[in-house]
Amino acid sequence: MPITLTERAAQHIARSISKRGKGFGIRLGVKTSGCSGMAYKLEFVDATLNDDIVFDSHGVKVVVDQKSLVYLDGTELDYAREGLNEGFKFNNPNAKNQCGCGESFNV
Repeated sequence: MPITLTERAAQHIARSISKRGKGFGIRLGVKTSGCSGMAYKLEFVDATLNDDIVFDSHGVKVVVDQKSLVYLDGTELDYAREGLNEGFKFNNPNAKNQCGCGESFNV
């Protein structure tokens, strides 16, 4: 299954790339960390690597390495504002539990 962005997330990322002045998308990955075992990583992408898989969602490229794809398959990335807080929300169908802040999970 692909990695997707909501329209809100795609617009926010496109604006951020434009302000940055370079890059063609975002890299979504995981690392061992956080209070639940795995933490999401998100960074701008200037070039792809050999094991990268590239998805296009609302005109924004989402790059995922094959190792992370196992944990992120089918994930939707949203950008939300709730009161004074705003940020990315990961809707990951593979996550069995996540911490209270939503930045780490386990499968």
